[in-house]
Amino acid sequence: MITSAKNSLVNPRTRHGLELRTCSIVAVASYLPERVLTNADVGKRIGEDGNWILPRTGIRERRIAAENEFTSDLAVQAALRALRKANLRGQDLDMIVVATNTPDMLFPATACLVQAKIGAGHCPAFDLKAGGSGFLYALEIGGKFISSHTCETVLVVGAEKMSNILDWCDRDTCVLFGDGAGAVVLQHRPHSSGLLVSSLGSDGTKCDLLTMSAGGSRIPASRDSVILGLHFLRMQGKETLKQSVAVMCGAADDALRRCGLTVPQIKCIIPHQSNRRIIDAFAKRMGATSGQVFVNLEKCGNTSAASIPIALAEAVEAGQIVPGDLVLLVAFGSGLTWGATIIQW
Repeated sequence: MITSAKNSLVNPRTRHGLELRTCSIVAVASYLPERVLTNADVGKRIGEDGNWILPRTGIRERRIAAENEFTSDLAVQAALRALRKANLRGQDLDMIVVATNTPDMLFPATACLVQAKIGAGHCPAFDLKAGGSGFLYALEIGGKFISSHTCETVLVVGAEKMSNILDWCDRDTCVLFGDGAGAVVLQHRPHSSGLLVSSLGSDGTKCDLLTMSAGGSRIPASRDSVILGLHFLRMQGKETLKQSVAVMCGAADDALRRCGLTVPQIKCIIPHQSNRRIIDAFAKRMGATSGQVFVNLEKCGNTSAASIPIALAEAVEAGQIVPGDLVLLVAFGSGLTWGATIIQW
């Protein structure tokens, strides 16, 4: 069934008369800031002991970037590590896509800052914002540029400094998030299936589930917007949990169907590392075993668009993903957005 799925991707022709080609992840790496913030540390901030955080969220600790360490810095560290693994340099890149919800600034794009810092020349660079699904959206876009022969080498990064948009008085959100970055290098590899299929979607009628309302054109920064805490992340926790499980299962089912695969055939499932309750509910509904689902939430927290590439890098380094394995990446995010991608490693 994998062969038919692969052929369905490479047989259509582009407008230039070239056959679409496969796209593979040739290197993956991650970067986590040095500072560790434990549940006890968070508890002190909110005036509690913090013992309730682990059983309720599955998070024991998270990494927090230094004051002078920004999203672009995290992205650069992950990018350079991925490039070294691929035996490439910045100038070898044809495109950079950065998935982030916490850019260094509204503009220019964080990807442009990354481009300059890694010496990537004048290749196109842009940001993508799709919440926790952002990396999968960016991966699909980067893959299409490879498949269409437009680019030979694409860098895709998921990077976040969530700690700067958290209200440390809001116990429902400040306990969940951490900072970090993950990066992959994409290229065509002959005789390799690579990225098989993606199923992406969104529902803007649920855009109020997870928001940061100020700082854009609707609510420009002002004294009142700061006083009212409108520059902080806000989340409707119960409804987010309910919706996230449903859309992740739907995306995963669609991707599996389009590849002619079933859950038992998947070697490793990497879900967005959001909350242990969400991950467990997703796994139960999909019929996945505990050995299939990779989780590093306990030590990283929810790093939003960075969570999947960070977990992917860790799973590969731990030997839990080896060449030939089928891997399912699945996520949800603000918007409401969702996505699932199947890869033959």
